[in-house]
Amino acid sequence: MEESLTKNLVLSSCRALLRPIARLLLKSGVTWKEFAEVSRQSFVETATSEFGIRGRPTNVSRVAILTGLTRREVRRQQQLLAEQPQSTTGYMSKASRVLSGWYQDPDFVDAGGNPRELTVDGSPLSFAELMHRYGGDIPPGALLKQLQLARAVERRTDGTLRALTRVYLPRRMDEAQIRLWGSVLQDVGTTLEHNLTRDARTAPRFERRALSVRVDKRALTAFRQFLEREGQAFLERVDDWLTAHTAGNDASASEQAVRLGAGVYLIEDSRPRGGSK
Repeated sequence: MEESLTKNLVLSSCRALLRPIARLLLKSGVTWKEFAEVSRQSFVETATSEFGIRGRPTNVSRVAILTGLTRREVRRQQQLLAEQPQSTTGYMSKASRVLSGWYQDPDFVDAGGNPRELTVDGSPLSFAELMHRYGGDIPPGALLKQLQLARAVERRTDGTLRALTRVYLPRRMDEAQIRLWGSVLQDVGTTLEHNLTRDARTAPRFERRALSVRVDKRALTAFRQFLEREGQAFLERVDDWLTAHTAGNDASASEQAVRLGAGVYLIEDSRPRGGSK
């Protein structure tokens, strides 16, 4: 009875979780069948990699039992997964990487720790060199244009470039935003799943929220401004702390490295869902 109640509660919570996902999928022209296929792959991928015995990958029979799929379907999904690129875990857009390097790389900050003004190219302290280090294969001109459109970078009258913000906030839903969205949801979900299923010996991961269901609508703009100011300031302090504790590049340091961070997001519903603060 208790197991059935737990399963029903999980499914009910999952339905609430899926609403914003379904909204985005519908706006993107994705059908329920396409989503069902992705869901099937996720079940097989997770059962295979995380539910093995003594640290080994789960065999096909056990994956079939856990997921309810046939052994034949499990093999098919595993083959499909082997042919696909890795997930978006830890994804950071190229624009965000470039801005982060501009604010953190010792070669690109001044004595006060502020980002230097850069030439477009032709010198060691140029945007082209910054792109070479952090921009991957994206053409510098294309990325610079996006950063200017997002008001993260400005071109001064003398032709040099100045960073205006250390965060890239595009104004439209593009490929980078979609991939980042998946990474953020995965991080939130991973933390919640850890806290729900951990044993008594495992420490919980920090997860808090502050909200009220009866805020005057006239205060909405002020709260958005407050959160953007205070939330960004907090994340910049987190960013500085993470930079100060970054592991080295040698093999032994890499073995001790973990992915670590924190996120801040706005909660806003046009219709209260009941409950109290």
